[in-house]
Amino acid sequence: MSIEADAGTLPAAPAPASQTRPFAWSLRREIWENRSIWIAPLSAAGFVLFGFSLSLMRISQTLQKISKMPAAAQAGFRLIPFGIAAGAVIVTTVIVAVFYCLGALYNERRDRSILFWKSMPVSDATTALAKATVPMLVLPLVGFLVICATQLVMLLLDTGAYAAHGQDPALLWTSIPLFRIWWLLFYGIVTLALWHAPVYAWLLVLSAWARRGPFLWAVLPPLAISVVEKLAFDTNWFFDLLKYRLGGAVHEAFVDFPHHEKLSFRWPEPDPLKFFSSPGLWIGLVIAAALFALAVWLRRRREPM
Repeated sequence: MSIEADAGTLPAAPAPASQTRPFAWSLRREIWENRSIWIAPLSAAGFVLFGFSLSLMRISQTLQKISKMPAAAQAGFRLIPFGIAAGAVIVTTVIVAVFYCLGALYNERRDRSILFWKSMPVSDATTALAKATVPMLVLPLVGFLVICATQLVMLLLDTGAYAAHGQDPALLWTSIPLFRIWWLLFYGIVTLALWHAPVYAWLLVLSAWARRGPFLWAVLPPLAISVVEKLAFDTNWFFDLLKYRLGGAVHEAFVDFPHHEKLSFRWPEPDPLKFFSSPGLWIGLVIAAALFALAVWLRRRREPM
């Protein structure tokens, strides 16, 4: 009986690593330590809302300008501020993703915190995967939510301005269907993140490898290769490849528009079949996986600076 009593007082066995959710906690750590993940998109949205609020002071001139336009062009004109808001936040999140990747594995070696984190029961692959999740998932999600909130506030402000000037707000809500806009934005942001996967993976490799100046290593070698190729062979193959990888997502994910229709507005037409059957996408994802494995290998072997 005493044996059973003693057994009942024994401390519980430690939880296995799978129950401690090392990936989830690693991802939380990245979000806690990098506040620019959410501060930068919110700041961009704040500037957009400030500028949009100032533009409402001349709403009467804007309404007169719209009334002189063809009916087919009026909806496109009303959507311009909403497109600017989306573009500003998306560009901001991409810039944050680039600098985050460049510092993700470099900063922990520079401040020697890697010694502490390596003492934790978290593998290098789990840590690197959490860092790769930030530009691939967290930042796009944050950017999408910020854009949705910003555009909703803009539409409400626009509605109040329209009503104050005797206009029918229903016409405004009809020409600016937020749910359709948000669906197109979500599709565009997802395709952009997938398309940029090899870029983010390459920046993580530089972050794990460079002893100083990872930003210079990311910029100067491609620039030097482009210049040497142009001078030596009078070709732009490498520069065109970079341009395709950085800006080709829209071309692959959407139907091309004719350029001669200036007086009418057409909604972007998603083409997921074209995008997901594009060789550029799958080649990029394979390269991204290989570069991610290289980043994990480098983190395992690199020493603090």
